Amino acid sequence: MTGRALLITGTSTDVGKTIVTAALACVAGGSASGVAVCKPAQTGVEPGEPGDLATVAHLAGVVDLVECARYPEPLAPETAAMRAGLAPLNLSTIVDAATELVSTHRLTLVEGAGGVLVRLAPDLTALDVASAIGADAIVVVQAGLGALNHAELTVEALRAKRIRPAGLVIGSWPRDPDLAMRCNRIDLPRLTGVPVVGVIPDGVGELEPDQFRAAAPTWFDPDFVADLNSRSAPDKIAADQPIEGVHA
Repeated sequence: MTGRALLITGTSTDVGKTIVTAALACVAGGSASGVAVCKPAQTGVEPGEPGDLATVAHLAGVVDLVECARYPEPLAPETAAMRAGLAPLNLSTIVDAATELVSTHRLTLVEGAGGVLVRLAPDLTALDVASAIGADAIVVVQAGLGALNHAELTVEALRAKRIRPAGLVIGSWPRDPDLAMRCNRIDLPRLTGVPVVGVIPDGVGELEPDQFRAAAPTWFDPDFVADLNSRSAPDKIAADQPIEGVHA
């Protein structure tokens, strides 16, 4: 592999992973700078309908996109496959697709489904995918109550599999955040040991593509963006080694 892979996972479903994926693709330069996106499993979308990758393509202009499997019902991929009578995903299919992208692109973003322990297939989760392709992880978190517990559990699961959590991103930040949200923004890095590297304003998915691409760099920490645009993948750290937290 010549490039870097990042797993874009979340603390739950509907926390903003697709918008974060699109924003990361923008700050990394889009397809023109060698960015690709892989979606191992798309659920809740019929064949021929636009899925999450269509959103990424629209907002970020990424053209190198791979979807490994699609299931019509909005369920965990394992359950959706069983109900549709379709073959479950296997790890080799995802690894082959991601490896091909990583070998030909500077940065490959792999957008997961739900949280890290959601079953993509029997005995297969995003943790297995990240481990197999050597990916670090970006964890998309909600802003409000529950964020701290969910974030800590997700980070612990990643470290238990020796997957480096490269940063937390708050997936939707309102114009008028409440007290819990304001406290969470400070407490998330303190409790997880992982920096908040991005805060995405609520509703940016409705922006025109040129507006989205112009604004995306302002949503992320400049040092994180510089690292993201580095051609060499960072060295792995031990799973139990703390990562110094910073406030977004």
